[in-house]
Amino acid sequence: MAFEGLSDRLQETIKKIRGKGKVSEADVKQMTREVRLALLEADVNFKVVKDFINRVKERAIGQEVLKSLTPGQQVIKIVQDELTGLMGGEQSKIQFSPKPPTVIMLVGLQGAGKTTTTGKLANYIRKAHNKNPLLVAADVYRPAAIKQLQTLGGQLSMPVFTMGDKESPVTIAKEAIKKAKEDHHDIVFIDTAGRLHVDETLMGELEEIKAVTNPNEIFLVVDAMTGQDAVNVAESFNERLNITGAILTKLDGDTRGGAALSVKAVTGTSIKFVGMGEKLDALEPFYPDRMASRILGMGDVLSLIEKAQTNVDAEKAKEMEKKLRTMSFTFDDFLEQIGQVRSMGPLEDLLAMMPGAGKLKGLKDAKIDDKKIGQIEAIIRSMTPLEKSDPDIISASRKKRIALGSGTNIQDVNRLLKQFKDMKKMMKQFMGNTKGKKRKNPFNLPFM
Repeated sequence: MAFEGLSDRLQETIKKIRGKGKVSEADVKQMTREVRLALLEADVNFKVVKDFINRVKERAIGQEVLKSLTPGQQVIKIVQDELTGLMGGEQSKIQFSPKPPTVIMLVGLQGAGKTTTTGKLANYIRKAHNKNPLLVAADVYRPAAIKQLQTLGGQLSMPVFTMGDKESPVTIAKEAIKKAKEDHHDIVFIDTAGRLHVDETLMGELEEIKAVTNPNEIFLVVDAMTGQDAVNVAESFNERLNITGAILTKLDGDTRGGAALSVKAVTGTSIKFVGMGEKLDALEPFYPDRMASRILGMGDVLSLIEKAQTNVDAEKAKEMEKKLRTMSFTFDDFLEQIGQVRSMGPLEDLLAMMPGAGKLKGLKDAKIDDKKIGQIEAIIRSMTPLEKSDPDIISASRKKRIALGSGTNIQDVNRLLKQFKDMKKMMKQFMGNTKGKKRKNPFNLPFM
């Protein structure tokens, strides 16, 4: 999970100062010392850490804390504000051309995930802004780069402009803009070539493409897991191309997050999007304030709501609510609910967006086992339609058949049946039958 190590360290540090009625200079120095170590361990640029700590220290020892009724909380707010500012302050939005097509050029080193990100970005913008994209295969050097983009285009039902690998990338880009105008595409994504390192040939070619296409945005795609190297790459590209934004890929696999915290401060370039998985919808707009809240364990309710609105069918949700009220919730419904929740992303990431989830006993260290969820799905799918709607009829012989069909054992089937029964009991209570009484959580789900 992104920022996991940094988040744990910072949350432990701020916990010590949270409830203090009086904050001394010594308290601030101790806290900033621990924050400094946490940031350096997270691979944040040394100069960035130094500036950040100085700003926090200056504000935390100043009048806004001394005069506050809750000094401990005020210090935490300062850390949150500065963390948000470090990552860019406000969300940086895409600049669309007033006269179509909008041209977005994606650049970066080989292996950063440019081609896949081109598809993901086009998919996101088509959905979010109702655009008609054209993908352009301008990487003529990497074997199979053109084929990869064509495959992505096929999966997304998007056209891909290519002239093969014999024409120059500059010519391809120029002709692609003409084609976009002819076919009324209002946005163009140019997937450019990368190298294993920054070199003069690469930069020269990218400068030529920029000159003939006049892009509205030049996004640098960097692998978040390369840490400080990602920041160095961003500096090099920015000097030559004046990049307008960065896209960090593989942020879900980087537990440190140093690149995300350093890119804006070092290059002055905002992070526009982050890649949070391999699926074609696993690209998210980057919100500095929301990420700062998540890092400090304060949750990210807005992103959670947006994920739900995007991935959960509103009509099905209303239907599900009705079933819960009438207690007609079946295993088929349960299976559908699992699918809708999984479509929102890794469950551990969803938990991280819940305010205070890290403080709840058992949740902070909960490891969500996808295999166990798959096991639950297999058990339900091995039931007959009648068994799914009326689990009470499942006898010993039926359990044996279900276990055999799902590749599990009878104990697993028994456990799921008990949990489903307990869940229905809890729902009955939740709907008001035992209003005002203390409710015991009956869940002991095997994937928690």
